[in-house]
Amino acid sequence: MRKLVKGANVSLPALSDHTGSVVLSLAWSSATGEGDADVSVLLLDENGKVRSDADFYFYNNPVAENGSVQLLGKTPTADGNEDRISFDLEAIPPDVDRAVVAASRYGGARFGDLDDLGLTLADASGECLLQFSAEDAGEVGAFIFGEFYRRSGEWKFRAVGQGYASGLAGLATDFGVNIEDDASEEEAAEEDISEEAAEESGQEREREPDREQQPEQGPDRIQETAAARAPSAAVQPPSIPAPRSSESASDAAPAARKAAARPRTARKKVTLPRAAKQSLAENDSWRAARLFPVSALRNDREREMRATSVLLSVMTQVPEFGRRLTAAFGAPAGRMETFTEVSLPHGDSGPRRPDGVVRVERAGKLWTALIETKTNGHPLKAEQVQAYMDIAARRGYEAVITLSNDVALEGRPLVDVKLDGRRKHKVALWHLSWAEVAHQAQMLIRHEGVGNAAHAWLLQELLHYLQHENSGCHGFQNMGSAWVPVRNGIDDETLCQGDPRAVEVVENWERLVRQVCLRLGGELGQKVLPVQRTRRGTDPQARRAALADQLCSQGRLHAELRIEGTPGTLALTADLRTGRLRSSIEVPASEQGYPLTWAKRLIRQLAAAPADLHVEALVDGPGAGPRGTLERLRPEPADILPKDGAQITGFRLSLFRSMGSGRGSAETGFIRSVDDAVDRFHAHVITHLDRRTPRRAQNAEPQPGATSGTRRR
Repeated sequence: MRKLVKGANVSLPALSDHTGSVVLSLAWSSATGEGDADVSVLLLDENGKVRSDADFYFYNNPVAENGSVQLLGKTPTADGNEDRISFDLEAIPPDVDRAVVAASRYGGARFGDLDDLGLTLADASGECLLQFSAEDAGEVGAFIFGEFYRRSGEWKFRAVGQGYASGLAGLATDFGVNIEDDASEEEAAEEDISEEAAEESGQEREREPDREQQPEQGPDRIQETAAARAPSAAVQPPSIPAPRSSESASDAAPAARKAAARPRTARKKVTLPRAAKQSLAENDSWRAARLFPVSALRNDREREMRATSVLLSVMTQVPEFGRRLTAAFGAPAGRMETFTEVSLPHGDSGPRRPDGVVRVERAGKLWTALIETKTNGHPLKAEQVQAYMDIAARRGYEAVITLSNDVALEGRPLVDVKLDGRRKHKVALWHLSWAEVAHQAQMLIRHEGVGNAAHAWLLQELLHYLQHENSGCHGFQNMGSAWVPVRNGIDDETLCQGDPRAVEVVENWERLVRQVCLRLGGELGQKVLPVQRTRRGTDPQARRAALADQLCSQGRLHAELRIEGTPGTLALTADLRTGRLRSSIEVPASEQGYPLTWAKRLIRQLAAAPADLHVEALVDGPGAGPRGTLERLRPEPADILPKDGAQITGFRLSLFRSMGSGRGSAETGFIRSVDDAVDRFHAHVITHLDRRTPRRAQNAEPQPGATSGTRRR
């Protein structure tokens, strides 16, 4: 692996023979686990400018129509999270000279507050080609990590490491992205008007939703509004509202508003309605006809065959879905075909039949992956996967993809295979969980939208199939054989540090937490990621061994989930000694007002929360603050205030429930109890709290595209 310093460049073909498609990963860490940033990509012409605003890719405009750029989103790693971007360099138009990779922070945050800032680049086989660590990012709101550029007919990469104190606005204008001012003039005026005038202004906003409310709306709603305004218009490039950073921007507001009147996008995407239509069945015993029936499945072999066929067929028929799954594995954008039960020769042992084959054709070149599928709790077999790796290497295929209910962990492969280093052709081994498949389907049909109603219906049928009890595609469902011995060892205090069974429980707990994030994120349409409070570069095996020792000594499993838009992280603790699950969140105190006002306001927000919710005041200093149940505090909010006048820094809200004892996902199982605890706490507590100001509604740094808004500092 090549390590670059700031300003260094390297030819990609000199690093690998498989750089037609590459995956760039941006990474950083934070001591608090709260550090985050939004990645973006700009395609520039020979003059160093975007050809149009459509060449700016970000979280609301994540995919190029030709598949040359795709933001794959955040992926949990052993040290935190990383943002991955897929580039199909062969698909980038010839009039594009450079592709700049950047990231931006919001809410006044700066890149200098983050640790271990850097990037890695992997080729289509998954091999890491280069690494760049950025030092001393400084007080900047936007940061360019690096860029791809053409020289003499080949692609090269340069480590840039340049920051912008003016944030995304300065970066965008430097590269020619149009900036529109939707809100700066109005927000300045709001500071000087009275409360009555503000209410009148609010009424005006209700009468003019297109101009005022658009930054607050979700992506699907904005796209529908735009399509309704200009149903016959051509697709328009995305635009960026400008921040309130100078008088010139404010003076240009009227002209910018005229420009903002043009449709943000004319493309209307389809999502499923929130409420299902009333059934025409005479009674509840009638079953709706399904495209993918599951009632006739009789054994595990049939489940594997049908699950593979169903998934691969939907991938070809819904391009958005197929591309989303394969881009993460280095596949190019192109025409996709899928096959099942293909017979391939394998020496003297006879032919092998992988469960499926995916082939993508682009410009006469083929990308091929073999699929090995498992359903229910059946593990992958190393011998099978090894045979498919050997076949793929001999036939020049690019990847082997394993698909099962298990969740892969960094530094802990699901199967051990041997790679022949003498072979010039490299084969990548990837893993996909059924939970990830369901998550991607949910995100498309419930939140982001697909091209037409038929695609939405196909994804809905796929999702119904995966979630049916007979499909065997339910995700991680078993805490493993070590669960009961470890739990009993903690009860009778016989579990010793260094016991490998404790490490197995910690690994399965990590798998469960990641699956909870996928499920909850798919339901909410928001980023839900596990928080890792370790420095990047920590050995994952050593980290899990340390957590296993803590489990032996304290008897507790702990995890934190960051849910986009919430005021804090959701902490989840499983106490194996007491058999209780604790779900909690820490809400910071307001910077204005008085402690009694904070307490009363919090109690009002929690009017519909369970009476047994525990509320604890967090105080500055080593001591603990007052605590009590919501039932007791509702008539007397002042009881939560410290009697000694200690400074309140926030409040901790907690719900407790009994922990399932079984290792599986049955009604009394541990996995079911964790799912229920997270769902109950989010639905009955977190949803009632004041949410963080949405990124799309903040105006310190601009966000491009049809669903963009402005950011507040």
